[in-house]
Amino acid sequence: MYAFEYQRAGSVAEAASLLAKNPEAKLLAGGQTFIPTLKARLAQPSHVVDIGRLKELAGIEVKGNVVSIGAMTRHAEVAASADVKKAIPALADLAIEIGDQQVRNRGTLGGSVANNDPAADYPSAVLALGATIVTNQREIASGDFFQGMFSTALQDGEIIVRIVFPMPKRAAYSKFHHPASGYAMAGVFVADTANGVRVAVTGAGSSGVFLWKAAEAALTKTFAAASLDGIAVDEGECIADLHAGADYRAHLVGVMAKRAIKKITG
Repeated sequence: MYAFEYQRAGSVAEAASLLAKNPEAKLLAGGQTFIPTLKARLAQPSHVVDIGRLKELAGIEVKGNVVSIGAMTRHAEVAASADVKKAIPALADLAIEIGDQQVRNRGTLGGSVANNDPAADYPSAVLALGATIVTNQREIASGDFFQGMFSTALQDGEIIVRIVFPMPKRAAYSKFHHPASGYAMAGVFVADTANGVRVAVTGAGSSGVFLWKAAEAALTKTFAAASLDGIAVDEGECIADLHAGADYRAHLVGVMAKRAIKKITG
């Protein structure tokens, strides 16, 4: 690691102030991505601002037809929450599939979404459910938030406070795990929402999470796995790396989408 100054913020306002005073500062949430990045010397922040213990950023609340989850809520807490299981069971199912137990006990919802790793699970739920990302400065619609691999609409000094998920009529998530890391080789979140059917894909897209429009159109006509027969994601839009070729990932997307639909329809 490079040398840096560690500071633990006592509030969101203090964290924002520290970021403003130190342009090269970085936030530390659960640290499941950030700490390995520091160890590999891929980042050289002047200050590390720890927000992991801020109670104002934690907690789960269900009100009306939305589920509001604090940015520092751990994956394990989402997975175990009776409120989430009742309101959006697919979200709890997604959380229990993230990494391993140690990762789930440390990693946070806000950290995952802010990092926007192309193989992360939560971005697919945020996009498919049409969630709203609430920061210390504004509210950002999910469709405007994700802007490519590891890139988001967050501005310097902007901190995710919570994410608000509208309850879908029905939803499910299906994922093909990388055998070592647990990341998604391809993960598909299918949601039948008040605004129509939405199908979000993670782990496969060369630009990160995306909506599979052709699948949405087909499922809008008939909500059944068979509706996806003959429909495929463009291989040119998929990741090709040492783990899998673009053609394989494109195939996996179709398989995972059908599995998600079958979870819903039984």
